[in-house]
Amino acid sequence: MGWLKRLFGMEKPQNAEVNPAPQVQQTSTNAPTATQSTPLERLGLNGEYDQSGLAKRVALAFDQDPQLDDVDSLWVAQTGSTVVLKGKVPSQEILNKMISVARSVSGATDVDTNQTTIG
Repeated sequence: MGWLKRLFGMEKPQNAEVNPAPQVQQTSTNAPTATQSTPLERLGLNGEYDQSGLAKRVALAFDQDPQLDDVDSLWVAQTGSTVVLKGKVPSQEILNKMISVARSVSGATDVDTNQTTIG
């Protein structure tokens, strides 16, 4: 079972991206408007606003990495622009890889591993 399915109960949406471009709102004249800009940590898998957007995009990034797709004892959350990893990982090497992948997701400013154990 993939990360998105296990953590958020969803299959990967069509055209989902780890680092999507924000959706541009259209006015009644079909001219793009920049009146509201979505913070990067709130961008969903397709560029829409999503309260858990960063966590979902990190889960998608983990799904796309064959070294990480079978770790099923770790959870991904977010506090603002900080990615929070909670649970157990098999090795420090895997945790380091997860931190690196999480940091590569747009909108992630930090990765909190205080609630993660190795073993």
